[in-house]
This record gives sequence, structure tokens and C-alpha cells, in this order.
Amino acid sequence: MGSALENFVNQVRTMSASGSFRELADDLPESVSLLARNWSILDNVLETLDVQQHTLGVLYVLLAKLHSAATANPEPVQIIQLMRDFVQRNNVEQLRFAICAFYETCHLFTDYLVQKNLSILGIKIMARAVDQIRQMDTQLTPIHADLCLLSLKAKNFNLVLAYLDTDITDISTAAAECKTQQQQQSQHTDANNDAKYFLLFYYYGGMIYTAVKNYDRALYFFEVCITTPAMAMSHIMLEAYKKFLMVSLIVEGNIAFIPKNTQVIGRFMKPMASHYHDLVSVYANSSSEELRILILKYSEAFTRDSNMGLAKQVATSLYKRNIKRLTKTFLTLSLSDVASRVQLSGAAEAERYILNMIKSGEIYASINQKDGMVLFKDDPEKYNSPDMFLNVQTNITQVLDLVKQINKMEEEIILNPMVGQAQNKMPLCTL
Repeated sequence: MGSALENFVNQVRTMSASGSFRELADDLPESVSLLARNWSILDNVLETLDVQQHTLGVLYVLLAKLHSAATANPEPVQIIQLMRDFVQRNNVEQLRFAICAFYETCHLFTDYLVQKNLSILGIKIMARAVDQIRQMDTQLTPIHADLCLLSLKAKNFNLVLAYLDTDITDISTAAAECKTQQQQQSQHTDANNDAKYFLLFYYYGGMIYTAVKNYDRALYFFEVCITTPAMAMSHIMLEAYKKFLMVSLIVEGNIAFIPKNTQVIGRFMKPMASHYHDLVSVYANSSSEELRILILKYSEAFTRDSNMGLAKQVATSLYKRNIKRLTKTFLTLSLSDVASRVQLSGAAEAERYILNMIKSGEIYASINQKDGMVLFKDDPEKYNSPDMFLNVQTNITQVLDLVKQINKMEEEIILNPMVGQAQNKMPLCTL
């Protein structure tokens, strides 16, 4: 081991033993380039350090390894094991002194796994990292987006949905943390990317909810993404806007309400999403055939945007919406008439749609298999059952909890103006 690396190890061991973690965290960023140049012997350095006692030193060695991964081409198993051991055994109190380096390490680790098509192996590791660094369950951190990306690439949503289902009430920003730690922005470029990871969390989250067909929640996530205050349009926001339009059609049958203060949408996004606005216009005509022709016409653009599957879901939703309209006009109708009126291929396809809608509770009907007739029925729910009462009680409790949270935040802002500034510390999006 070279003298420079020996000095690094001695510095980490000495300052950790004396509890000088703040000073150590301020000095270690200068060692990243040294460690990266000596990537071939960093394993020797790790052997001299204990993760629990020397968390800061091990963190920067891991950061250097990930910075060098493109050129050093280490074994993926080794990198994954190092990261797993680190998040399981590190000292969180020490880690908070170098939270920006930890965020950067997680970002690089995520990028590495995505490039190696090993995303599924990082989901539990990143979930553990999120749990460690967030100060409460409702706090959003920059590495939430990494967890979502890994889950998307792996198409495994079991773990991430618990994080997405938690409503966010606080945002941990890397820029604010780095400022607190007196770290230079030039040493941690990710400190300026708070807006990026905020938008990515809601964009990826919307995609995940779309994948599991929770369209109401997906619409909310895309809405947050596109209505984030911005001085200029972000590519993330544009892609979210395209998906927002399509999910709006599935959920509401038209464009969901957008606040008037989102000027970026009108000035920049609409002209760049003309195909999607054409889709909205044709959908409003309620003609499934016209919609099918339009989707075929713009299939190349939808495929390029990875939205072809969502376009097909929009087409399916129009068939269902047209069938729902029939329930308001007719009491009985033959399957062939249903197929003709909603422009399906035949009675068999109409029967399949109706059965699926009955199963999902979208309509109430029965089919007489002998004569092929559909009997449309009223909603049997009388809203007087114990289950319905419990459901109402649960909703009331959720609303009351939300009111308490809002009142608490308002009180904190009134008593301490600095809290109000902290609530608005997320920088305007200029990506």
C-alpha cells in the first residue's frame, strides 16, 4: 500500500477514534481522486477499516470504486456485496456527516446495476438505504428515485409500492445537507440535482402505478411532476405530461384539471405533445374506430416514447366507457348490438369486455347465455352495511389526520419563519 493510501487509512482511523467525524467528513472529499487512481488496491484499504467504526472512510472507498467502475470493470458480485454490507453494518450517526457522498454513492450504484442488467439485486439494498437515511417515513430523499428506477427496470414492484403509498410531508434536499456539512458543490455535483430526483421520483412512481393499473394514483404522481414550479421545461416533465394526458383519458375521459399557474405546460409542453392532444380530441368523439386509426397513425411516435402499451390501454378504456354509456340508456341489449354500438369485432369480444367489467365492479349486469342478451342492473350497494360504515370511518380518519398535519405545518411556519423557507427550499426546476 502506497504512503498516500497509508496516510488516508491513518487519518480515518485516528479521527474516527477521537470522534472528529465532522472534520473527517470535510477532509475526505479531497481523497476521492487519490482513491480512484488506486482502485486496484482499494480492497487492501477496506481490509484495514471496520464498517461500523470507520463508516466515513469505507463510504469514500466505496464511492471511489463506483467512480472507477467504468474503467476498472470490477466483478458485479463484489460491488453488490460491498454495498449490501455497507448499508447493513454502517454507523448511521457517522453517515449523516457525509450524507451527500452517501446519496452520490447510491446514484452511482443504481446506474451501475442498470447498466449491468442486475437491477433486481439492488432493490432491497436501496430500500435499506432509504430506511436508514430518512428521518421519518413521510420524508422524501433523493435516493427514493433510485429505488423506483431499480424496481421499474426489474419489473418488481412488491417492495417499492409501500414507499409510494406513503404520502410525502417533508423533503430532504442534498443541496441543503451539503451546505450544512460545508462541502463544496464542485466535489458533489449531485448537490444541484434536487429538482431532478424530486421529479424522477414522481415520474417513476407514476409509471409504476400505471404498470399495476392503479391509474388514479398514477395520475396524481404525474400531476405533481408536471405542476412543479419551473423556470424552464424539463425533459422529465415533458415525458410525464404525455403520460398524464393518456392516464387522464383512462381515469376521467378527458384532460384532468391542471392549475392555471403552470405556465410551462401551455408555453412549452403542449406544442411538443401534439400527437397526444390529437389523441385527446379523437377520444372525445367516442369513436373507437377513429381512435384505433389515430393510434395506428402515430404508432411510431408512441413506440418511441415507450407509450404504445399505454395507448392500447386508452383504446380499451374507450370501449369500456362506451359500454357504460349503454347502461344509462338500455335495460337489455343483445351482445351483437353491444358490439355494433361500441365498435367491437363481435359478440364474443363484447361478452369478454362485459364479463371483465362485471368482475371489476365497473358495471352491474348479467348475461343470458341462451339468447345472448345482456341485462343491465342498478348498483346493489345500499350504503348501509357494516363494511361500508367501516370504509366511511376510515376515510374520515384519514381526512382528520391530514387536517392535523396541515395545521401543524401552518403553526410551525407562523412560529418560525425559517420553517416556511425550509418548506420552499426545493429549487425551481431548470433541468
